[in-house]
Amino acid sequence: MDGMKQIRSTPCSPHEIIFAPDFHQALYCHLLCGLIYREEIQVVSSGFAYSIVSGFQKLEQVWEELVNDIRLGVLSKRITDPSIRAAVSKILRPDPVSADLIYAKCKGLEKWRGVIPTLFPNVKYVLGIMTGSMEAYVEKLRAYAGHVPLVGGDYVASEGWIGINADPKARPESVAFSVVPNVGYFEFLPISDDIRDVHDTVGLTEVKLGVYRYKLGDVVKVVGFHNSTPKLQFVRRSGAILNVNIDKTTERDLQRSVELASKVLSDNGCELIEYSSQVDRSTDVGHYVIYWEIAGEPADDVLRECCNALDRGFVDIGYVNPRNSRDIGPLELRIVRRGTFANLLEHFMCRGGTAYQFKTPRCVSASNTSFLEILSDGVVKSYFSTAFG
Repeated sequence: MDGMKQIRSTPCSPHEIIFAPDFHQALYCHLLCGLIYREEIQVVSSGFAYSIVSGFQKLEQVWEELVNDIRLGVLSKRITDPSIRAAVSKILRPDPVSADLIYAKCKGLEKWRGVIPTLFPNVKYVLGIMTGSMEAYVEKLRAYAGHVPLVGGDYVASEGWIGINADPKARPESVAFSVVPNVGYFEFLPISDDIRDVHDTVGLTEVKLGVYRYKLGDVVKVVGFHNSTPKLQFVRRSGAILNVNIDKTTERDLQRSVELASKVLSDNGCELIEYSSQVDRSTDVGHYVIYWEIAGEPADDVLRECCNALDRGFVDIGYVNPRNSRDIGPLELRIVRRGTFANLLEHFMCRGGTAYQFKTPRCVSASNTSFLEILSDGVVKSYFSTAFG
């Protein structure tokens, strides 16, 4: 990517963003600069697919204001931080011709499909992590990207670099990462559905085709070898995220259920923006709570159908049997107002995190009272499943 200009979905580098006085102001100006230099941009990238999607969702909301800034050469009054205003004012000049062109292009988009090649005609690819929990954003990102290829990023953790995507043409949500053997010492633990099946850890050169986990907590599958180094596919995070009775629902189980139920939403002209979950044990019988942020105004009967589809979507016998016997209560779908999940990000950043690091929690534990409070404050509707009678 040497010599290529990039538009990243964070307004500055991971080390700089933590000092940004207002993330929303910085993101607005980042989008503005992207539009000003739109013909020079060749890569759209971020660490996670979530960040790219959220950046373009913001563009959907403020594009007309951005166009007006370009037309007049005057930065919006929403930008109140002097340092941000000073930086952007150095490059912002009245440009009614570009403003008219961008306005026409945005107006011509259908549900913002293909916005990336439409506004940034020289973009070669979109780059970011799209496996694991990020897989939930791939469909939306494909809609934004149009014909521009999506390229899965490398496998990186806070503990260090783990693997690279040696096949950038592979589907980004099913990338096999070739382990980088000289950046650390790797040990793997073979896993089995049989709890009596106990294994010792194995080193990088001892793995065979199959499923493993390691202390980081990721479950990975060895799907082949690049020369002599293993190629890993990310499967899921280890452990259950939802558990009331004998059920042990994983993040992948939750994602499958949400994908099935959100089709009901899309068939009725609406869109799922974001989701999370929790286990509610405040009632006599605990139950799953799913939080949805949606675009559109679906009828109550559509949302009730979505709620039932979510409940039916958990097909493991560990969930189905207790649901039938009333040992797990009816699933609850809570609809939150637009912007609720953005408030989670803002809270995360206020506590010292960065937008580059943030991943929407797919399950919020009872101990995370601040996140639960934000989600609860955002609830506007609630439905209980009748799927199990």
